[in-house]
Amino acid sequence: MTDTVTLLADAPKLVEPVAAAPQLILAFLVGIGVIVVLITLVKLHPFLALIFGGLTVGLVAGENLTKVLKSFTDGFGSTAASVGILIALGAMFAKLLADSGGADEIVDTIVGAASPRMLPWAMALVGAIIGLPMFFEIGLVLLMPVIYLVSRRSQQSLITIGIPALAGLSAMHGFVPPHPGPLTAVGLLNADLGITLGLGVLVAIPTIIVAGPLFGRLAGTWVVVDAPDTFDADPQADRAEQRHPSFGITLFSVLLPVALMLGKALADIFIDDEKQWLRQILDALGTPLIALLLAVVVGIFTLGKGAGMSRSAITGCIESSLPPVAGIILIVAAGGGFKQVLVDSGIGTMLARWAEGVHISVLVLAWVLAVLIRLATGSATVATITASSLILGLVEGMSTGQVSLVVLAVGAGSLFFSHVNDAGFWLVNQYFRLTVGQTIKTWSVMETVLSVSGLAVVLILDIFV
Repeated sequence: MTDTVTLLADAPKLVEPVAAAPQLILAFLVGIGVIVVLITLVKLHPFLALIFGGLTVGLVAGENLTKVLKSFTDGFGSTAASVGILIALGAMFAKLLADSGGADEIVDTIVGAASPRMLPWAMALVGAIIGLPMFFEIGLVLLMPVIYLVSRRSQQSLITIGIPALAGLSAMHGFVPPHPGPLTAVGLLNADLGITLGLGVLVAIPTIIVAGPLFGRLAGTWVVVDAPDTFDADPQADRAEQRHPSFGITLFSVLLPVALMLGKALADIFIDDEKQWLRQILDALGTPLIALLLAVVVGIFTLGKGAGMSRSAITGCIESSLPPVAGIILIVAAGGGFKQVLVDSGIGTMLARWAEGVHISVLVLAWVLAVLIRLATGSATVATITASSLILGLVEGMSTGQVSLVVLAVGAGSLFFSHVNDAGFWLVNQYFRLTVGQTIKTWSVMETVLSVSGLAVVLILDIFV
């Protein structure tokens, strides 16, 4: 059995329920209800909503306020100290990739080599590669000029070209670390990051194909939209004087942290001797913090210097990457606090015993819980955190690969049917200039196809893992 890589400290021991089952169920439902109402109706920031939700769960369960506060702050601190660092490093690398023109180089190379028939497939590949290191919102903003341009030049519907790119971005956001959702689930469930990353890529590929080029062709017949002339001119024209890093160097930089983390996972599987020098080196380099830190350092030279950026420009680029993700880090950390309140109240223990009694598949249960919370809150991150917290007791005794599949089942559920309470819904609505109905028929249905097909692939992998 391989050593498990954890992003948080050792997983908290499951505790005995602090109250009877009906009271704990009520506490959970009221807590979730508070989060939903505060996010959707009051329009409160999810960071504050999660704090109030955590306090509500503990108090309704009958716990002392001091104990609830300690549970929340312990969970908040451990999550911020681990996952928060990785999110910050990921944001730095993504900004380097964008500002250096490396992302443009990937787009131009792949799209330029594709025939008109293959353009949707090429856009899915572009979305997946750009989505590997970047947050969904950043990737969407970056790709929109290219989506407009490709749509106009190929005279294909904006939906036919855009949906595959969105599928690539969204799948990576939901399935592949170091994105906040899967990264947090890995930490909460004590999963192996390298194995989860490898399995996540395996799940993402077929789901992107189904929800991207295949569904995009169908959606393009439902909703026919021409690209606006906002980016009719070549988007590279304004940067004609800037030198870009080459495609090969850019791809190497993007895949470096992925390769390092996968290398550690493979070393843990195939090299039994923990004192063997090669395993020690791969274990050190594949540690998530080291892998992403190396990616940023290497990116400074391959992307920043490779694009001819000055030292001050690189410094400004890295500094400007952090403010946009500050809110994400706070939400994830508050989610860790909410998780700890759930764990310390014993709700997870109760749910584990109930699931064992009725013999529900852990993978299906994890997916359903994430779907329900996603529909209610509109937040994939909140859905991932909450669902992972509730099934913590169900992964006890599972193999490393099975725990990683549970993480991916949660990730699949967190993508289900994005609608009006999701910020991503409105980003797509505005950039594609769609009505609400058209956005539902394209973006929302695409997310649902992505979620369901992702679960199907996870269940198939479960037969062999």
